Amino acid sequence: MIGLILNAFGNGLCISANMGSGIWTAAAVNINMMSGLSVGMILFIVGVLNAITNQFLIRRLDIKRMVGEILYILFFSSFVDIFTDMLNNLGVPNLPMIVRAVLSCLGVACFCVAISLYQRANIIMHPNDDTTNILRFFYLKGNSTAAQIIDFVPPIIIVIVAFVMTGKIYSVNVGTLFSIIFNGVLIATADKLIWPGLKHNFVVKDIVEK
Repeated sequence: MIGLILNAFGNGLCISANMGSGIWTAAAVNINMMSGLSVGMILFIVGVLNAITNQFLIRRLDIKRMVGEILYILFFSSFVDIFTDMLNNLGVPNLPMIVRAVLSCLGVACFCVAISLYQRANIIMHPNDDTTNILRFFYLKGNSTAAQIIDFVPPIIIVIVAFVMTGKIYSVNVGTLFSIIFNGVLIATADKLIWPGLKHNFVVKDIVEK
């Protein structure tokens, strides 16, 4: 629950500060500007597709895992909209640019800590973060940075397509660059410094045997 709320708050802070966000959120904002759907709704749709993709990545059908991820994204997408509206009402979009840039980077740090927490707990998590977990331990020998880089490819393609169609790019700025460079590093650092007694229990052998 802490991870869920911290993740949604960090993303809401990035969106409200409007100085760049995590690349997946940036992709959702760009789709929002093209389609008119709320960012929360887009995040939910993408999350459901991501949960389905994870079933292929683990090479078996795991209904419990998929339902848990869809429930997570349902609450997460709603909380992102709630936090974004709350922060907008508090005047975050009207703050000086340098302050908003710092807040965007802080938002990135918030959701990286959240990812670290619920990936280690491995009970229920954002489907996109389960993807990086699967890539990290099932395919990349524990390399969190490489997993994050691979996971960034689809949203970068979405942003490029949005730019080609509209001539504009939204929610890509200092915070996005900070996220692309430091996401994996921040998650790995949080693994060591934030609640260090909470250990990763993701076991590749369990997936193969099941």
